Amino acid sequence: MSWLESSPRYRPFLERFPVLRLIGGTRLFPIPGTTDGGAQILAKAEWSNPGGSVKDRPVAQMLLEASIAGELTPGRRILDSSSGNAGIAYAMIGAMMGVPVTLVVPGNASAERKERILAHGAQLRQTDPLEGYDAALREAHRLATSDPALYFMPDQYANRHNWMAHYDGTASEILEQTAGRLTHLVAGIGTGGTLTGVGRRLKEHDARLRVVCVVPEAFPGIEGLKPLESPQDIVPEILDASLIDERIRVSTDEAASACLDLARAGLFVGQSSGAYFHAARQVARREPGARIVTIFSDLGERYFSTRLWRP
Repeated sequence: MSWLESSPRYRPFLERFPVLRLIGGTRLFPIPGTTDGGAQILAKAEWSNPGGSVKDRPVAQMLLEASIAGELTPGRRILDSSSGNAGIAYAMIGAMMGVPVTLVVPGNASAERKERILAHGAQLRQTDPLEGYDAALREAHRLATSDPALYFMPDQYANRHNWMAHYDGTASEILEQTAGRLTHLVAGIGTGGTLTGVGRRLKEHDARLRVVCVVPEAFPGIEGLKPLESPQDIVPEILDASLIDERIRVSTDEAASACLDLARAGLFVGQSSGAYFHAARQVARREPGARIVTIFSDLGERYFSTRLWRP
């Protein structure tokens, strides 16, 4: 049972929109061939959410909480910025709820993700790829300010229900699935919701747990992840950087190589998952007794139009 199903607060919505019951409750599995030397790497299969990514969790909670608070009233449009996966979740859940959606994404978001957003009937606006995710965020705020009566902007970078969905949902599932026995969390920062929510809950369980943050290149970068190394970068309001114990740099090529290794092992995942796996392997090699949990955010099919799968 997912955290949405177990909460009486959300039960009326699940009765009206039963597909929401498919969000959460994802499997945690050991990655084949990663137990050599004693360390173990376990991955959360977040691609099995109905929107195909980890973003279904926070978007569902943000929209349900907005409905409860009376912010998502008839006549308003959902508006937010996204690198693509959250956009799919907004478009999918908005379609379920009969609420129109406008999304602002960087122009270099993969064609597959943009097509899925459009398939759900959402309106798509694109910003200059060279200006990164921050340009999409600024444009979304500009739109929201231009017509506050029309647009409801959850703002996934600042909305506490983003990280709380991972605290109450993803992290609780991990603790149950591991019987509380794990030493590391490997994740990255897009909005900071996953790292903050999961990391906070796991550290409350065991203060010795180490949170390892993957740092991508600035450009072309890894879809969904921000390096946050430039003074001009917008740091997500919900990010709790104090949770991070270690940062590991992962290049685009290293992430792609790890994706290919996983594909050869029968796991077809996206670029950020490859980056997390690359970092998790580094931890496993130096710490033979480690039990590492990471997040496989989405599937590789979303990146055929990028250079991820091209040799």
